[in-house]
Amino acid sequence: MNKNINPSLPRYQQVKEYILSRIDSGELQAEMKIESENRLVELLGVSRMTVNRALRELSGEGKLTRIQGVGTFVASQKPQSALLEVQSIAREIRDRGGVYSCNIQLLLEEKAKPSLALSLGLQPYGTVYHSIIVHMDNGIPIQLADRYVNPSIAPDYLAQDFTKMSPNEYLLSLFPISEVEHVVEAVIADGWIRDLLNINEAEPCLVLHRTTWVKSGIATKSSFFYPGSRYIIGGRFAPSNRGSIRVT
Repeated sequence: MNKNINPSLPRYQQVKEYILSRIDSGELQAEMKIESENRLVELLGVSRMTVNRALRELSGEGKLTRIQGVGTFVASQKPQSALLEVQSIAREIRDRGGVYSCNIQLLLEEKAKPSLALSLGLQPYGTVYHSIIVHMDNGIPIQLADRYVNPSIAPDYLAQDFTKMSPNEYLLSLFPISEVEHVVEAVIADGWIRDLLNINEAEPCLVLHRTTWVKSGIATKSSFFYPGSRYIIGGRFAPSNRGSIRVT
């Protein structure tokens, strides 16, 4: 263990300080893979449980990223999604120098259940378009987009190749958005979402629920799931004298 680490600290905390000191010194840099749990046990002379706790806590603090079946990596600075804007995740990733890719999990026509139909201004069990897409930065999932689209607003939605143009880019090319509602919450995601985002059952997700309107009515209802250790959501705005902005 590093001689500069306080020996009076609990052993798991000493392991955390050891890893953090290597990150701070530049020995371990962003996206670099660190030693396995077994190797850290050998190097530091501590138990597997101690190492596991240290890595879990560092992951929860956003210092490390753990990908099941792959390994543990030094986390990049968390990208920030604009809370008050409607932006393309593909453009966000490319603008900060990342490599964008996606996996299309679902793209089909469905019958809208009454609650969904009501929220989209459709008849119960009317036709709705549904897509589920995992967006990745350098191969690491950072957003799962679960989107319902009003077919009258985007009749050719299902015919698009969303590996070449993101759904958001496509929809914004069709019409200007007249109104947007954003609601943010923190959740422990369902198992299928955790599997697609490569996170464990203890990691929370930030979920941005978005409804968009165009002049002719409601266009989309979407939920965007972000792994809490990999992403933050924020925004900066100037209050208007004509009203206020409320974040629920």
